[in-house]
Amino acid sequence: DHTTLVAAVKAAGLVETLQGKGPFTVFAPTNSAFAKLPAGAVENLVKAENKSTLSKILTYHVIAGKLDSKELTQRIKKGKGTATLTTVEGSKLWVMEKDGKLWLKDEQGNIAQITISDVYQSNGVIHVIDTVVMPK
Repeated sequence: DHTTLVAAVKAAGLVETLQGKGPFTVFAPTNSAFAKLPAGAVENLVKAENKSTLSKILTYHVIAGKLDSKELTQRIKKGKGTATLTTVEGSKLWVMEKDGKLWLKDEQGNIAQITISDVYQSNGVIHVIDTVVMPK
């Protein structure tokens, strides 16, 4: 369900980075999340001339540190309903809880649901999301 993400990570040259020591928290969009983007967007982004744009989008999905759902929930409570996260790309993402589910809001106002939480890896944790989040 993440073949598009894997192809994008390879095209952006981020494989070694994400296989690094970490720890990282990765919000991983599914293939259907990428399919929500405008027609031709993914094909355009994976072109060599768009490597820096693709890298910016992908690193916007990564947070330094291991933030599992328990940690995210604690930060949401501490933030009185919303936790602000700084991405590896350098921009902000916001996480909140609604109806017992965790949601992300990006800088463009898009909302993504965390559909699968806490996929633990040796160098961090992955949360599966249903929408590609975008920096400004």
